Amino acid sequence: MSEKPYVGIVMGSDSDLEIMSEAAALLDKFGVAYRIDILSAHRTPKKTAEYAQNAIEQGIGVIIAGAGGAAHLAGNLAAWTVLPVLGVPIASSSLQGLDALLSTVQMPAGVPVATLSIGKAGAKNAAILAVQILSLRFPELRLKLINFKKEMEEEIEQKNAALSKNTAT
Repeated sequence: MSEKPYVGIVMGSDSDLEIMSEAAALLDKFGVAYRIDILSAHRTPKKTAEYAQNAIEQGIGVIIAGAGGAAHLAGNLAAWTVLPVLGVPIASSSLQGLDALLSTVQMPAGVPVATLSIGKAGAKNAAILAVQILSLRFPELRLKLINFKKEMEEEIEQKNAALSKNTAT
């Protein structure tokens, strides 16, 4: 794969970085290049539209967008691009992310956003889904995905073995 970024990680505010860095860490594990930007559907609407409209020319193949509250970022990006947009709702209010989840998942027909779970698990799953999407174009990523699944299985087997040793009489 070339040096151009393949995944755009976008968040509505720098306070979302703790959550969205989980996506970046997994993309690093898979060797997938990315770029991180802070954009707001409400505070920087022109820049958000420009980002989405120019993403393909920038080498981006998938956009991961994390936002809390009204969480219009992923939908706004999806309105301006034909790239897959993966929405990560972030808990940032007393509603613990439910508001962001509902804002992200309730897209009108014709403007899809793949909505992941709230928070860190959603950011991690967004990265994995992005790699799965990119693996259609870059077959070398498929082997990395297969190995990733094996590693998860082995980790569970090791934990079960450790539990069995601790509970044996």
